Amino acid sequence: MKISGVITQLRTTDLEGSIRFYTAQAGMELAFRHQDFYAGIRAGNQVFHLKHVDEPDPSIAYTREGEHFHLYLETDDAVATAEALKARGVNLVKDVHKTPWGTREFVIEDDQGHTLYFGETR
Repeated sequence: MKISGVITQLRTTDLEGSIRFYTAQAGMELAFRHQDFYAGIRAGNQVFHLKHVDEPDPSIAYTREGEHFHLYLETDDAVATAEALKARGVNLVKDVHKTPWGTREFVIEDDQGHTLYFGETR
């Protein structure tokens, strides 16, 4: 058996708003859309899915409180990526910083509150 990829799914109570956040603000691309409840977002050569749900994702508070993440996105320049996101109106939860494990990272939340880490390996 060969695995060719891994795709995660984020739940949203506002699919249109989440698509806008990831495309207009985060600078990613809409990969596909299925009716009014499902979509794919392309981040580089990866895709993750958005699913419309009636109730907020219960993992949001747990992830925020525990300093976990829903998505970790690798970038080749954390400073430039953070500046580009800020220029598009995205607030950084935690600004670019060096980690003890040798990366440069920053943290944002999407329109639903999902925690996204961006990391640059040095």
